Amino acid sequence: MRVITLNANGIRSAASKGAFAWLRDQGADVVCLQETKAQEGQLAGHDVDLPGFHRYFFDAERPGYSGVALYSRREPDSVIRGFGVPEFDREGRYLEARFGALSVVSLYLPSGSSGPERQASKFRFLEAFMPHLRALRRRRSEYILCGDWNIAHKEIDLRNWKSNQKNSGFLPEERSWMDELLGAAGYVDAFREVTEAPDQYTWWSNRGQAWAKNVGWRIDYQIVSRGLAGAARSVSIHKSSRFSDHAPLTIDYAL
Repeated sequence: MRVITLNANGIRSAASKGAFAWLRDQGADVVCLQETKAQEGQLAGHDVDLPGFHRYFFDAERPGYSGVALYSRREPDSVIRGFGVPEFDREGRYLEARFGALSVVSLYLPSGSSGPERQASKFRFLEAFMPHLRALRRRRSEYILCGDWNIAHKEIDLRNWKSNQKNSGFLPEERSWMDELLGAAGYVDAFREVTEAPDQYTWWSNRGQAWAKNVGWRIDYQIVSRGLAGAARSVSIHKSSRFSDHAPLTIDYAL
């Protein structure tokens, strides 16, 4: 089973840069997109189709902001929009597709980089989301949670970690939350099960020559429930073309 996740930084923008032309050639079973920045009704005339796929959107109420999408070859048994916290469900951050005993989630965590108010919102999200993650583990289902988590977990996950220890995305509280996620909460970082290689990033600032110099952050993940530990077989980050300030992350699972 091949799963691809991409923060599109605007689905229409990514489409205009060839994202969907590329996706059509990837043999994916599920594609998760984040930061679609569009209402579904605004997509007519844009190259956002994947033939043979069912597609689902969860848009933010605020136009041009946030939003997630999920495309799947198989029709899900059910689709869940939101995780029950109105503040964040209004922002279109959680879209879950259930396929029997497997669920795939397209997820977009808040960024706190624009200032203290947004960082406070991010901390509220983390506090509210952990109980939901623990509740999922009590279901008779396995999970693949794909998306932009806006946190680099360890020093290996960003180039300039020393100078970013007081910046959103690498704060001690955020990293501690990831420790809990990948520890007591019962989830696994599928990418790091396959490779411990350094310099593997999925986001680069548009400032300077971050992309060209690979001065990046690994903040896009596929996090799986513990029952899927060991299922990831291969991973890749697509960098030969640029659809967004993020790169697509592809993981193949033996399921």
